[in-house]
Amino acid sequence: MSAPARPAALERIPVMIPWLGPEEAQAAADAVLSGWVAQGPRVAAFEAAFAERVGAAHGVAVSSCTTALHLALVALDLGPGDEVVVPSLSFIATANAVRYVGAQPVFADVEAATGNLTAATVDAVRTERTKAVVVVHQGGVPADVRTLRERCAQWGVALVEDAACAIGSTVGGASVGRGALLAAWSFHPRKVVTTGEGGMITTDDAAWAQRLRRLREHGMNASAAQRHASSTPVLESYLEVGFNYRMTDIQAAVGLVQLGKLDEMVARRRALAARYDELLADVPGLVPVRDPAYGQGNFQSYWVLPAEDFPVGRDELLAALSEAGISARRGIMAAHLEPAYRGHPHVALPVTERISRDSLILPLFHTMTEAQQDRVIAVLREQARA
Repeated sequence: MSAPARPAALERIPVMIPWLGPEEAQAAADAVLSGWVAQGPRVAAFEAAFAERVGAAHGVAVSSCTTALHLALVALDLGPGDEVVVPSLSFIATANAVRYVGAQPVFADVEAATGNLTAATVDAVRTERTKAVVVVHQGGVPADVRTLRERCAQWGVALVEDAACAIGSTVGGASVGRGALLAAWSFHPRKVVTTGEGGMITTDDAAWAQRLRRLREHGMNASAAQRHASSTPVLESYLEVGFNYRMTDIQAAVGLVQLGKLDEMVARRRALAARYDELLADVPGLVPVRDPAYGQGNFQSYWVLPAEDFPVGRDELLAALSEAGISARRGIMAAHLEPAYRGHPHVALPVTERISRDSLILPLFHTMTEAQQDRVIAVLREQARA
């Protein structure tokens, strides 16, 4: 007698799926067929549309958010001897960008509720050598930039916003990035709006925008698109040492389509997050990420923080979810704990280390079903009873 058939394995639930479809494919194909695939008219259109969406005067498209952060710090003329306050609780690129310009990253702690810097945590590590602060809107949760801008102005310190995850998030009813001195954005596939890879700098300062456009293209005073459009020969000059940080028109074509979906994407993510909140209400010891009183997040990531007396550790939770066919991720990293920053001086960072050690990111994507959410919660509920 043959053995009974094993039940079919449940389809694995991914942590994130970009919302890409035939519209993006057609836009990319149109760019290819146009014959202009490098930085050109579609990049310019994407810059204008993105800047308008976040309420900035200028957008400068680049190859990634990391290069956006680098150029923002170059524009501020930061260098050796300068200190820049950053959160350790962020992807390592935030701190690395400071080192790219030769300045010293100074790690500040974050508040537990949002995972973001506050005026108080910045002030605790600020010195007379502090020239700038990079505040991260962590996982799409907006930071209290209104207070930070006010305090940084009093201190005579520039505030750069790392808005990598925050397109569609708001502060005081306005888009994150509105009124920012310089804001850097990401279009990585894990982000709400993606171009595969890519980034953007937004600013209200026309002179900075002009310089940033030069810097992304080797410091040239005339871009390739401008030279191509001219009816007479253009002999370019290289005004300063620059970089090759350009975005392609293929990426920008995809970005324009994605930007048109933004409101629908954020609404869907917020609805899924609200359902997670309801389902987690009766799972003791798990605290989900929430909107702060002053704004709304886009839920680029939905993370939970287990209580310190939760029956199992974060890594055990990740293992249990994986065993059940569910992809989750550890929470936000702490840069000061990575080998690249071994020996780097820092103050005590207890909140950073607690969140980094114990938090985990749950699956959330626009096509996620209620049945998939129920599977995630069932595992968490089972582990809470362990």
